[in-house]
Amino acid sequence: MKKSRLLHVLAALTLSVFVAQAQNQQPQTPEEQEKQLMEFVDKEVQRLSSLLNLEYWQEFYVDSTLTHDLRGRMAEMMEMQKAKVENTDLYQAVSDKWMEKIDRSYQRFFTPEQWKKYLKSGGEKAQKARDKRKK
Repeated sequence: MKKSRLLHVLAALTLSVFVAQAQNQQPQTPEEQEKQLMEFVDKEVQRLSSLLNLEYWQEFYVDSTLTHDLRGRMAEMMEMQKAKVENTDLYQAVSDKWMEKIDRSYQRFFTPEQWKKYLKSGGEKAQKARDKRKK
């Protein structure tokens, strides 16, 4: 799964909450949202561990980073939704901000070789897309 695929999965995770509410369906309960988030984090830790041959302590940091930052991202997006923000560019900017935080965290604890491999697996393309949107 490439970094761009990760972004699509993250977007789908967030948008599923918004779509359900927009269609006046039962929104996911906080427990369901948490379960879905933790399943995603577990899969991403496994993916990065096998791709980059992470040490146990690195897996812990990937898990902690994703759990913290994705919760923050979801909370910020939910606040925007509650404020009835309709501009999709603002949602994209929030997503980009949190993905940039994740990448900065990864760079601190990945070895230079792991970081290069991570970038080659799609991280670099995602960074360039974020930079392009900033301009």
